[in-house]
Amino acid sequence: MANLRPDLAIIARNVAQGARVLDVGCGNGDLMAALRDTRGCDARGMEIDAANVAACVARGLSVIQGDADTDLADYPDAAFDYAILSQTLQTAMRPAVVLDQLLRIGRKAFVSFPNFAHWRVRVSLLVHGRMPVTRLLPVAWYETPNIHHVTIDDFRALIAERGIRVEQAWFLNNGAPTGDTLANLRAEHAVFLLSRAS
Repeated sequence: MANLRPDLAIIARNVAQGARVLDVGCGNGDLMAALRDTRGCDARGMEIDAANVAACVARGLSVIQGDADTDLADYPDAAFDYAILSQTLQTAMRPAVVLDQLLRIGRKAFVSFPNFAHWRVRVSLLVHGRMPVTRLLPVAWYETPNIHHVTIDDFRALIAERGIRVEQAWFLNNGAPTGDTLANLRAEHAVFLLSRAS
């Protein structure tokens, strides 16, 4: 798991051994391979990009081409122990609907996303007056796949409105853990483990 992106490493460490997992927006399959090889998980994936689907299949991973905005509805209720959405929420057309679908098909859901309220983003916008291009947001606003600029506080408000419970949360700055205090200002990325409130 040492080669995983920091948010994916957190997810991989916290998925139960032998769990049934759906990785939505699985990219090239790094997380799925780690879950299969180190946690004995039955890991499945959905990915919109055909080249990434082919890369996953070449690694022996079970992946279908699909879009989180439309194709999650095809999965039955409670089909997985975990549904995972890493660095994809901000690209979804209807993030709230995608969250509802994740928690319908999975008993729990991991969601990770970049925090657009991080202090460096704020300073760049304040000083330059333009949408920032940073190490974590490396393309101009008109080329980015990000259509919803979510912050940690925005996400917390959304899940509270939808009756979703936070089981655990992790915050990262420069790839390293940072505390919950002032996370909306200090953290570059967030990872949430969610479930439906009883």
